Amino acid sequence: LALVNTLMTSNVHATLPAKDILKAADEARGNFKGIAWNVTIESTENERVTDTLTYDIKARGFNISGISMEPPKYRGNKLLMINTSMWYYKNGLSKPVPISQRQKLMGDASYGDIASTNYADNYEAAQLPDEDVNDEECYVFDLKAKSDKSTYDQIRYWISKRRLVGVKAEYFTVSGKKFKSATMDYENVVNLGGKRRPFVSRITMHSELMNGSVTYLNLRNPKIAPLPDYIFDLNLFMK
Repeated sequence: LALVNTLMTSNVHATLPAKDILKAADEARGNFKGIAWNVTIESTENERVTDTLTYDIKARGFNISGISMEPPKYRGNKLLMINTSMWYYKNGLSKPVPISQRQKLMGDASYGDIASTNYADNYEAAQLPDEDVNDEECYVFDLKAKSDKSTYDQIRYWISKRRLVGVKAEYFTVSGKKFKSATMDYENVVNLGGKRRPFVSRITMHSELMNGSVTYLNLRNPKIAPLPDYIFDLNLFMK
């Protein structure tokens, strides 16, 4: 929080370390000591909703625990991510199944998309010339994954200078081919140490491979609160 306050009150044209900018943007996408939210994923084709899925997410730093709430056929399915490792569990399985953050969850959304982002630590960042997005001056970064456990190999990321939140992203394969893009909205607000901080409310993903395919991640009711250790304990995951 101290870092964000320092950056927010600094001159937006000052030279700021790339890692600090990315950390501030990560915070607006879930990097807190304890936070919970609901996320509904909507997969659409030609503006028609084809499928929906709702998860209750709890996050602490970059660890997440999720349980599926809707639709009924998926209710009770669980996700757990510790650092960069992720597991999936549903009733009937004898043990949690390791999965990749890159595996498709629904539409153009991967499992890693519903987790907190850790772009500051998991990617090498090269700063590009500033650009405007919807008349808002932005830092631009070319991010390359340090590990194949990250959700994406390469990301071009636009971060608002004024708000220090990510507003736009383009995602590339390891060979450099763009396969989807996203925009982010921040209508949610959370209070940290008496300070109001924007928190992501919607991520809109556009497929570059399928015309008319759009996936929405709608994040609602973010609540900051301490979370007990057992929520993120793999040994207790099935209980």
